[in-house]
Amino acid sequence: MKVSEAVAARRSVRGFLDTPVDADLLRGLVTKAARAATGGNLQPWHVDLLSGAPLAELKAIVAAKLIAGETEEPAYQIYPAPLTAPYRDRRFAVGEAMYGEIGIPREDKAARRMWFARNFQFFGAPAALFCTVDRQMGPPQWADLGMYLQNVMLLAVEAGLATCPQECWAMYPGTITSFLGTPAERMLFCGMAIGYEDTEEPANRLRSSRAPEEEWLTVRS
Repeated sequence: MKVSEAVAARRSVRGFLDTPVDADLLRGLVTKAARAATGGNLQPWHVDLLSGAPLAELKAIVAAKLIAGETEEPAYQIYPAPLTAPYRDRRFAVGEAMYGEIGIPREDKAARRMWFARNFQFFGAPAALFCTVDRQMGPPQWADLGMYLQNVMLLAVEAGLATCPQECWAMYPGTITSFLGTPAERMLFCGMAIGYEDTEEPANRLRSSRAPEEEWLTVRS
């Protein structure tokens, strides 16, 4: 597979088969991804891979918290507040497109909350990772995390796997870091669902749009 093909094929999948993913394949993905660019060779990423019983246990813990209405102080603000145009409009549009695919109207708030809760089950994925970072790191190192995670996702495409990067896990940093035994000097950045796509899942019909280059590209020559 060409890199350009993997980039075009990668997308966030929100419905997975329960088919297990080989442990050696998972380890290979996350270790190969460490060739990501990283300023000063800091390599700020720390990764926890979960599958099987540990993943099932975590899903049960978080499900109980959601049912009980328990919340936590987020690890960070996922989106700026207020979020201005055009970014606000793009976020709104992709959300409406997804709910349109699964047939949940805007006024059905309860159904939308139930759907959102599927995030915390990794959309049924049989494997997942969490990425944490030392608290002393700043925006440049967070950019390194993004490049590492993009490598994971592109390598997953090459291997016939699907992924969904999930910053929503930053809403439960205490639960996740306690479960993982993360050292106090590290904070949770995100999770990622990994597995084989369920092609029958309506949400997976979504193909998010991208802004035309005229909105973000300046060429000087």
